[in-house]
Amino acid sequence: MRLFAIVALGLHSLAAIVWVGGMFFAYMCLRPAAGPMEPADRLGLWGRSFERFFPWVWASVVVLLASGYGMIFFVFGGFGSAGVHVHLMQATGLLMILLFMHLWFVPYRRFKKALAANDQAEAGRNLNQIRMIVAINLTLGLLTAILGTTGRYWG
Repeated sequence: MRLFAIVALGLHSLAAIVWVGGMFFAYMCLRPAAGPMEPADRLGLWGRSFERFFPWVWASVVVLLASGYGMIFFVFGGFGSAGVHVHLMQATGLLMILLFMHLWFVPYRRFKKALAANDQAEAGRNLNQIRMIVAINLTLGLLTAILGTTGRYWG
């Protein structure tokens, strides 16, 4: 059981780092750096970036769910034995997943379609919606990381 806990926690941490770190980089570094670019170049950059990042987010979602629930049931012995911070982490994590799924199936799908049609105005509108969802998810992700790393010390 100890080995399972070590592996599950390690995978859980790596998946969270990939997802939240990617959002941090995109929002805090790539977004300001791409701002001065011409709209067509900026939209193309975002399109190529999303194509590479979003599969990693999907993989992170799968790993986070499998490792998180694996730890709840096989390490903690169920929800009743998990601390409050685990329940809060689960709630923020599920909200993040739902927001990402909305982002993937609605504005990102429209963004890709607009890019393919060379409709920069529509692509820009959808990119702005994606940006807002990423800002919310980044905030939730950082909060979730704080819950996960400090919660066991709450008392």
